[in-house]
Amino acid sequence: MSLAELKARFSQAGRLSWIGLRPGQGEPMRVVEEVEVFTGRGLFGDRKAQRSGGERQVSLFQLEHVAVIASLLGQSSLPPELLRRNLGISGINLLALRDGKFRIGGVEFEATGACAPCRRLEETLGPGGFNAMRGHGGITARVLTGGRLRLGDPVTALSDTSTRLGGP
Repeated sequence: MSLAELKARFSQAGRLSWIGLRPGQGEPMRVVEEVEVFTGRGLFGDRKAQRSGGERQVSLFQLEHVAVIASLLGQSSLPPELLRRNLGISGINLLALRDGKFRIGGVEFEATGACAPCRRLEETLGPGGFNAMRGHGGITARVLTGGRLRLGDPVTALSDTSTRLGGP
């Protein structure tokens, strides 16, 4: 198999396991079970959707990494909303999606880069929070096709020809 074929191959579809919205800068995250997503803007009710365009319309994190981050902070658990990200994905390697397009339920996204930790994490997670998040910050994406997201929606990679891979 070529490297491109290997990168397009997944053992299973992932799933959307957590949704969080930040209504305004500095405001606490609102955890929800579903959300409307606007093409070219982001998630309804999230501050990033108040303006059109940009590469950071949505931020995603690997839900399995929350336990690692908690461990690095010397804690037994950690509420996902402290990570300051929008969508928690599980069951598929999120970083493997960072160079292309993917679908969550019926909503299509294009990955735009890594979501590096910011200094605010030192406040929300405590001393060492910035370094605990390094390598676990997730990715950012822009919305290509809007729709509605619900907890449990499948997460699948899209190939260059927009065919589904690794999922139903």
